[in-house]
Amino acid sequence: MIIDVHGHYTTAPAALQQFRDAQLAGDAAELAPISDDELRDSVERHQLRVLAERGGDLMLFSPKASGMEHHVPDPARALDWARASNDLIHRLSELYPDKFAPVAQLPQTPDGNIANVLAELRRTVGELGFVGVNLNPDPSGTWAGLPMTDESWFPVYEALEELDAPAMVHVSTACNPNFHTLGAHYLNADTSVFTQLLQSDLFDRFPGLRLVIPHGGGAVPYHWGRYRGLAMRNGWQDPADLWRNVFIDTAVYHQPGIDLLLEVVPTENVLFASEMLGAVRGADPETGVEWDDTLVYVRRAGLTDEALRAVLSANALRVYPGLASRVAVTA
Repeated sequence: MIIDVHGHYTTAPAALQQFRDAQLAGDAAELAPISDDELRDSVERHQLRVLAERGGDLMLFSPKASGMEHHVPDPARALDWARASNDLIHRLSELYPDKFAPVAQLPQTPDGNIANVLAELRRTVGELGFVGVNLNPDPSGTWAGLPMTDESWFPVYEALEELDAPAMVHVSTACNPNFHTLGAHYLNADTSVFTQLLQSDLFDRFPGLRLVIPHGGGAVPYHWGRYRGLAMRNGWQDPADLWRNVFIDTAVYHQPGIDLLLEVVPTENVLFASEMLGAVRGADPETGVEWDDTLVYVRRAGLTDEALRAVLSANALRVYPGLASRVAVTA
């Protein structure tokens, strides 16, 4: 079995964006009805087709990351937007229970909006069976907020521990033109959060908390020696201690990057992911391989059969216990 832990609904029907545009314009916003046939059409020619062509079985599916737009400050609009987006993800997961496992967008805002965040977390994971959430470490889009190790985040971590659900650390749109959303902001966030965690005792406080850092962990594998050296110089924990709670995905779009990731990060902490139909589309003209066809790179990385099974499915089942029922359906 092959489980892709990182997919986004980048092909939603136009009605969803029209609802968002009306929200942002300050108009009376109501999501127009979207039929099941429209939902099927939005994924069968896109994510489901590509998943089948590449040999994948199940994808963790969440709303479009850049569309979360947590920098918009109004709490009520954030909640309505998250609920509308998550409800479509839930409907898709009900239409295709053997193909999509739902992951939630949270109604974060620059001031936290913690009450609404917790309500939507409990609704999606606790009531609707979502297997995890995306958690934005920078709701402002400008890095104006507090690090993820600040106690203001603790109620979210308490709920995640209680629900036994992991969070993928995933920013949304950058609001600073110095940082391209896909080319810089996403990778900056991955790197920054790892460093925040390295300096903290967060997992002593929340030993059951599991965080997935996407996009290969940003600069983490490439600069592992820097993190080890900084930890020794500053009296921080050994960065390897984070592997009890932190996991890295394989949304890395070239063979040397995947090879380095699998050499530096323990195999049991690597989760297969493609972020398919997301940031980078098309094929590498030098190899002919689709940029986000990361399964090709992982299979060519020289892993043992046991390690390959761990990366492609076993690790995901351990990190996301809510997947068990989905895998039972697939089987």
